[in-house]
Amino acid sequence: MRIREINVTPVAFRDPPLLNAAGVHEPWALRTIVEIVTDEGLTGLGETYGDLDHLMRVRDAAEALIGHDVYGHNAMYATVAGLVGADVVTDLHGLTGTSSRAKTVDRIFSPFEVACLDIRGKAVDRPVVDLLGGRVRDAVPYSAYLFYKWAGHPGAPEDGFGAALDPDGVVEQARLLIGRYGFRSIKLKGGVFPPEQEVEAVHALRAAFPEHPLRLDPNAVWSVETSIRVGRELDGVLEYLEDPAEGIEDMARVAAEVPMPLATNMCVVTPEHIPPAVRQGAIGVLLTDHHYWGGLVRSAHIATLCETFGIELSMHSNSHLGISLAAMTHLAAATPAVTHACDTHTPWQDGQDVVAPGALRFVDGAVPVPDGPGLGVELDRDALAIMNEQYEKCGVRSRDDTTYMRSVDPSFSARRPRW
Repeated sequence: MRIREINVTPVAFRDPPLLNAAGVHEPWALRTIVEIVTDEGLTGLGETYGDLDHLMRVRDAAEALIGHDVYGHNAMYATVAGLVGADVVTDLHGLTGTSSRAKTVDRIFSPFEVACLDIRGKAVDRPVVDLLGGRVRDAVPYSAYLFYKWAGHPGAPEDGFGAALDPDGVVEQARLLIGRYGFRSIKLKGGVFPPEQEVEAVHALRAAFPEHPLRLDPNAVWSVETSIRVGRELDGVLEYLEDPAEGIEDMARVAAEVPMPLATNMCVVTPEHIPPAVRQGAIGVLLTDHHYWGGLVRSAHIATLCETFGIELSMHSNSHLGISLAAMTHLAAATPAVTHACDTHTPWQDGQDVVAPGALRFVDGAVPVPDGPGLGVELDRDALAIMNEQYEKCGVRSRDDTTYMRSVDPSFSARRPRW
């Protein structure tokens, strides 16, 4: 079964002003939707980043992959690697760690791999989770992903989530998301305010939700000394502390001095980072992300490797739509080593999606594995057309949290470490 056609569609959807170490989310988030059509008429879906540099390379890869066998993942990967050559695609926001050629290849290849798995599942009338070894859980738990945020974008009306700029606002946001989706664990995106304020917010969350595991992610803007101090202050409070400091060496220094495991989606982002991280004891939890670990199969391989070395797993999230949520759910459902609730931005999309409603839902904070073959989701072509039109009109072509923040606060600095 060979690839006859690949449609690559950039889309934009509204995003709230979510604050982070790099600045603040712009009013529009970007994604790229990949649809593969085979010579037998089966179609498969993939989703990836929307920044223009990445989009251009995805389009180039789509042309080069025409005629490939949908079962020939190794040949497809080699084709993508050949196209990339020595090029490196770098994110402006810097929230997913260092960039490299290997990471560039993996992130370009990923949506095509997911789409081919979707097709293969449809061809045999089985869900993707079965192609990854079969389910170890019927539903995948996700966390309430909290952000400091403004009430609305500058010059725009307040959004439906409200402001969260202090501990009370963070707790109210948690109540909203937990009440709406039933989440049973909580993650706070930090690195926005001085550490003392974020520690206060974590303690407020602990008081309000005494049974919910808590995580804090300052995106590597703390020094080693600050990371150790905060880690010790939050002894017995955090499930894990995510990326407090930058790089494997500094993370290892922190890990040796704090009581909780350290997690990362920033200092270990390609297979070559795993040996030094293991040698130095830098992390206890890896937040995998199939979007830049090369797809679902390669991510499953990384999960097995991590399990061998006693590294636990969760799953990283960026602003995404339902194709990605479905892929994440199938992967986590088939991966025994995923022992922590996964991250998702889905609540912040507030119902905007390119997949037809009904296949994906939250039940007590978890997403049941979709019932249908393949990914179990179908493209909503009307919604896709609307989001593509929004892309053409919105003017955003690359995510740049820092420049947007400086348009509001010219003094803002994204330097690391900041505290």
